[in-house]
Amino acid sequence: MVKTVWLSSLVSSENTVKNLISQLKTYGLEVKGHFWEDDLEKMAWAKAREELIKPDVTLWLILSSQENLSNPSIRYGLSLLTITLQAHKGLSFPLVILLPQGEPPSVETLPTPLRGVDFLSLNDPSMAAKLVVKVHAAVKEIFSEYRLDVYGNPQIGQWFEIGPQNVSWPGVMFGVAGGEITFHAVGPKGSLPDQSVLHYPLKGLKLSLGEKEYVAWAAQNELNSQTSYFVKVKGFPESIIFGPYSTQEEADVYVLKTK
Repeated sequence: MVKTVWLSSLVSSENTVKNLISQLKTYGLEVKGHFWEDDLEKMAWAKAREELIKPDVTLWLILSSQENLSNPSIRYGLSLLTITLQAHKGLSFPLVILLPQGEPPSVETLPTPLRGVDFLSLNDPSMAAKLVVKVHAAVKEIFSEYRLDVYGNPQIGQWFEIGPQNVSWPGVMFGVAGGEITFHAVGPKGSLPDQSVLHYPLKGLKLSLGEKEYVAWAAQNELNSQTSYFVKVKGFPESIIFGPYSTQEEADVYVLKTK
């Protein structure tokens, strides 16, 4: 199988992109990709999803300026595409951001899904060689206690799917800081359910974590590795919180910064 690099260019210069593709091809790398479209209302981030999760894609390369990486809208779109990529290819799937100039930002300032990224400079003479190494390097699998995926298009809206990995949850909770939850359901993992029966559903739960306020919905359906909780979200939350439902004041939850 040919190993393919998927290139998302947030830089609009066609010449820069053509030169980059030509450079990578001389090193034997097959390159496919697109120019990034920053339109969250139309969920343009999802357009590359089906191509990016194909088996032959072995690395996601993002060509981006520092300015683009500080744009909340772009950060959110990249976060969601990273979440669904990692849901299908694992948390350790290689992701590289290529900067035309300047120093990379601190990893801690990035949205949570992007914190495993590697940075390279477009002007580094050994950049292409380093990408070849990345493509062919053995990847050590990173284990997660939860499953998280996201779906989106203008027809169905924006949905998050969560569930446990190898255990059972007695119920489930999902909350947002910013944005608004409008619907929830439980069903088999992997696709939005046609119908759903919720056990003791709850809406509008207020949660505080540090200085951030979350509004959460919940249900007491038992979830296992084959069943998921699906939540429809309007808007673009800056952070999400989720985990097993608990009636205790303190509970184990997972928090992801999405912007």
